[in-house]
Amino acid sequence: MASTSLFKFFSISFFLFCLLTTQAASQSNECETTTNACTNKEKALRLKIIAIFSILIASVIGVCLPLFTRSIPSLHPDRNMFIILKAFAAGIILATGFMHVLPDSFDMLWSNCLKENPWHKFPFSGFVAMMSAILTLMVDSMATSLYTKKHTEVMPENSQGGDQELPVIITSNNKEISFGSQLLRYRVIAMVLELGIVVHSVVIGLSLGATNDTCTIKGLVAALCFHQMFEGMGLGGCILQAEYKWMKKAIMAFFFSVTTPFGIALGIGLSKTYKENSPSALITVGLLNASSAGLLIYMALVDLLSADFMGPKLQGSIKLQVKSYIAVLLGAGGMSLMAKWA
Repeated sequence: MASTSLFKFFSISFFLFCLLTTQAASQSNECETTTNACTNKEKALRLKIIAIFSILIASVIGVCLPLFTRSIPSLHPDRNMFIILKAFAAGIILATGFMHVLPDSFDMLWSNCLKENPWHKFPFSGFVAMMSAILTLMVDSMATSLYTKKHTEVMPENSQGGDQELPVIITSNNKEISFGSQLLRYRVIAMVLELGIVVHSVVIGLSLGATNDTCTIKGLVAALCFHQMFEGMGLGGCILQAEYKWMKKAIMAFFFSVTTPFGIALGIGLSKTYKENSPSALITVGLLNASSAGLLIYMALVDLLSADFMGPKLQGSIKLQVKSYIAVLLGAGGMSLMAKWA
């Protein structure tokens, strides 16, 4: 199935990404670094250990909370409250791309530590983000059309006991095809969104783990806990709508929860060799941030916000639209405010 292929692609991409960051860390070509009164290696290590557990707990709560809402009628995917919370989380994801990940990429690729030619002659961050968004559209479109052309029915994996994947049912009924196509789109959205989140989560974790600036770490821990919890809620909502069986839900929740703590641990382990101002690290992390930003912005605008706001439920209620818009603005505004510290 398309969802299985995407899951394999996600796993391979994750390990290739880890390989890229490790190679970047092994380079010793370092631009001149600055130290200040906040630089304290021992205190920074204690704060980083606290950060690992704090962010892990916040991530688990965020991504798992929507998965257990079926027992709460008001938070069922068909209810208005779920739509409003999903809009809030989409605003968080959108602001993450625009206000955190993309600006970081511009800062890195325009750094004075990089050569004037070609890095200061062309806006690579914007270009890579644009190409990433187009590539995400291609994956989104092709994966969806794969089964639409075959007129196959994709059924929920958690029905009939929840432990067995149901066979693909070929049907000519328009209503059933519509349901199958929508369910497939939910699965594609969940997989692609998780891939983008995982990429930038490891990057920010690596940066946090490699720094010894205690003033920076203190602000980052609070900001990342907020960020991971509500971003996890957005991803958890997508996983819930995808109707995966419990094993896939658990695996996707696990990957999301551990990526930032893993990045922090990786940064701690590589702190002696990882130089965040070295050209190789700036280029690698800068390009990864740009690609992640393009993916997150596309997913937030097209697959989360546009899909819901142009859907029949929100189109049928102006009042619900207004509430959802307020939720988007609150989510985007809150995450934008976090840019002051992270």
